[in-house]
Amino acid sequence: MKKHNAANERIKRKYFAFLKEAKRHSESSVDGAAKALSRFEIYTRYRDFKAFHFEQAVAFKKHLTGQKGQRSGEKLSKATLHSTLTQLKRFFQWLSMQPGYKSRIQYPDAEYFNLSDKDTRVATARRQQDVPTMEQIRHVINTMPTGTDIERRNRALVAFTLLTGARDRAIASMKLKHVDLIACCVNQDAREVQTKFSKTFTTFFFPVGEEIHRIVTEWVEYLRNEKLWGNDDPLFSATHIVLGASRQFEASGLAMKHWKTTTPIRKIFRAAFERAGLPYFNPHSFRNTLVKLGQERCKTPEEFKAWSQNIGHEKVLTTFCSYGEVAFDRQREIIRSLSAPHQAIQSDAKEIADAVLKKLRESGVDMGVDKRA
Repeated sequence: MKKHNAANERIKRKYFAFLKEAKRHSESSVDGAAKALSRFEIYTRYRDFKAFHFEQAVAFKKHLTGQKGQRSGEKLSKATLHSTLTQLKRFFQWLSMQPGYKSRIQYPDAEYFNLSDKDTRVATARRQQDVPTMEQIRHVINTMPTGTDIERRNRALVAFTLLTGARDRAIASMKLKHVDLIACCVNQDAREVQTKFSKTFTTFFFPVGEEIHRIVTEWVEYLRNEKLWGNDDPLFSATHIVLGASRQFEASGLAMKHWKTTTPIRKIFRAAFERAGLPYFNPHSFRNTLVKLGQERCKTPEEFKAWSQNIGHEKVLTTFCSYGEVAFDRQREIIRSLSAPHQAIQSDAKEIADAVLKKLRESGVDMGVDKRA
């Protein structure tokens, strides 16, 4: 059975280079495009892209709606359908402008990959996200053991995520020199720290409690003063794995090297929340918690702007739109509370009006009111 098309592979390689170098897309975004094209090629049995016709797009949409996910075993979600078809639409629009394809593919034909308006609204709808509360996070940190270097690292990792709101990819690549305990900040230098969009910015420790601050401070001082690690050593190092007496691999302290992926960080978070008897929240969810804390603490636009910058957002709207949705319970409280001031204002206005009318009557002023009305 045919499993590839040489001509397709060459043009796909060119397209992926275009996404990465010209459009500045991340590796994960390019992987998403590759996955979508793979689905389409499997469906068409690796037919040459030059033979593309809008009827293929229509038929593929019908085919995709009946497919099931490999892990879940359930039909693909509307969000997956939307992202896959959007990737294909962009590819064939780009392909229609390439030499050798211009005369064969019409630019408007790519529009046939669009979902219906109804399905698009379902796929792109914003839904309420579960966010850990400050009390839950503190409970998790307080239940984490600290008997070994690995356990101390794990507790400091969770505390540091709350203290700085840093992303897990950034944390995995941070060095000791990026933490300034005197200025109480973290310098997220994109030359060495894997920040989103390679942005360089400084994060000052968020006001999340002295205990959280102390845990991180003690961890940094322990690495520097007792482990004698230097500026270029990792802030949170990988676990050192050795062959134990039972002839099985086992953990044996810290390895003095960075994690290669963020998977170990997520495993630490999952284990910590399970130990505390709470549902799992990933590291990124802490950023939502900090935004909600900022909404409570910040009283002026300038304060919230500073809070937004501290989390790494260049624009306040990013914080509001991506993280700042009002929780369902809080939304209910706000709407209900708005009725109280309104009623009070009406009551006060009536009292003032009655007092004015009484004063006018006492002065003998004819109000000209028709009593028959």
